[in-house]
Amino acid sequence: MNPVVLVTGLSGAGKASILRALEDLGYEAVDNPPLTMVDTLVARGDRPLAIGLDARTRGFDADGVLATLAQLRQDPGRRVDLVYAWADTPALLRRYTESRRRHPLSPHGRVADGIEHEATLTAPLRHGADLFIDTSGLPLPELRRIVERRFLPGTDGPGPLAVTLTSFAFPEGLPREADMVFDARFLRNPHYDPILRPGTGKDMAVAAYVEADPDFEVFYGMVENMLQLVLPRFVQEGKKYATIAVGCTGGRHRSVRIVERLAPALRDAAEATGGLRQWQVNVLHRELADEASKELTRGEQGGIAGDQGADRPMSASAASGKA
Repeated sequence: MNPVVLVTGLSGAGKASILRALEDLGYEAVDNPPLTMVDTLVARGDRPLAIGLDARTRGFDADGVLATLAQLRQDPGRRVDLVYAWADTPALLRRYTESRRRHPLSPHGRVADGIEHEATLTAPLRHGADLFIDTSGLPLPELRRIVERRFLPGTDGPGPLAVTLTSFAFPEGLPREADMVFDARFLRNPHYDPILRPGTGKDMAVAAYVEADPDFEVFYGMVENMLQLVLPRFVQEGKKYATIAVGCTGGRHRSVRIVERLAPALRDAAEATGGLRQWQVNVLHRELADEASKELTRGEQGGIAGDQGADRPMSASAASGKA
């Protein structure tokens, strides 16, 4: 049975970019069909299908979308996912300013009013989404990688729990998709060593410095034990995605080191009795990915695609330079 992905969220938050990424994976992408046609599209589809639904959709109603989702899931052999794309108001205002387009729900008024109205209309979908993606400071290449990791066709059933380990900088904001957040800012900081400052938590010297903190092993052990307890329960309750975030001041040293050490430990723990993998582990270093994307995006016109067809550059959040 071919998978179906319903993509919704806020206008300007990247739904079109998600649909294009799915199309590149082999999905047939249909943007904004009437809600009453969704069942027909799914029934007649002969390959993986991605459908964009938002406040511009004829007959749009959040409860109606959830009802359609529930109906599609009555077929136990069909995998159906709801993806919600979101960005904070400053990011959306910046994108609308750059594209010089009007908000579809406020064509003759303030863009901020349209954003607020749409957020209210789609709130039930945000809470009911299987995958919530905050694109506020997310580089387009990383958005595509998230989509590719989640929705690459060719697997039967929902597959194992997808666990994303994310390092981040607290001054740049919490990852809004995080299920659990750990704070590593109390550990000794390589930023204040001029030799270690340019490095990252992936470097051996930085890793050794961080782990030399007398409280590192106790803290790390507690985090790993907590995840060893919680992740199997996530699997039991049928959770599809889990994001575990570890933060420090700059998102370069301490949090990166902890994530790098957690990843292989959790991959080893994913093997259950009989060799069945309970979860798969992906790693995202948000601030490092942000830095790496700057060279790729500098001077380019493309970015997160807006929902009215215009490409809007995605502004990357500024890296702190601390750890």
